[in-house]
Amino acid sequence: MSEPVLEVKNLNAYYYGNGFLGKKLKKQVLYDINFEVQEGEILGLVGESGCGKSTLAKTILGLHADYDGEIIHHTNRPQMVFQDPKGSLNPAKTVGWIVEEPLRAYGKYSPEERRKRVIDMLERVGLSAKYAERKPRELSGGQRQRVGIAVALIQRPKFIIADEPVSALDVTIQSQILELLLELRRDLDLSYLFISHDLNVIRQISDRVMVMSEGRIIEQDTTEEIFTSPKTEYAKTLIDASLL
Repeated sequence: MSEPVLEVKNLNAYYYGNGFLGKKLKKQVLYDINFEVQEGEILGLVGESGCGKSTLAKTILGLHADYDGEIIHHTNRPQMVFQDPKGSLNPAKTVGWIVEEPLRAYGKYSPEERRKRVIDMLERVGLSAKYAERKPRELSGGQRQRVGIAVALIQRPKFIIADEPVSALDVTIQSQILELLLELRRDLDLSYLFISHDLNVIRQISDRVMVMSEGRIIEQDTTEEIFTSPKTEYAKTLIDASLL
């Protein structure tokens, strides 16, 4: 039986805003979240925009600090693949510099070793060595997303959170990136929490699926069970809408 790479137990998360006369208001946005991601698993998280999916991702990665409950990581340096890598890729730097930056920050490798790792990783994500000298503006959307995946993987994590990683791409490129993520899972023994509002994408890539509504996980099961025998009306409505 596989071991979990991530355990989330009784997680609640909050935001603080300004209320009447400047009084701070505490708003709960996640409610009693419980799940595990197993070794080698792709766990899909689906729900409408604004339901709390990205807040959950940020909380798991330590980017949102106002929470209670337990987040237990069983791997080192979990990483994130973002929806639009254009915003996270420094336009003034080359692709090689961008992919190498986490290794420079880590401070463990020589310049020669860092360069070798960058070229190896670019090739793994389907970009030849020549792309190391290009800048983000010279790349297509799909190529930029491949660079974003390379940045996430350069420190060799075992757990990746992919937050809407294909929603900004056209259908053909979406399919290519999904195939790449599956190939990388197999070759690098990765596990993913894969977040999307698109049920068709979730169905293509996920082993299990969680359905989120208004900050709560209202259903979780195998992909087959969720799509053929949803237990909540909300999940059934989402699935029916995806078939239109």
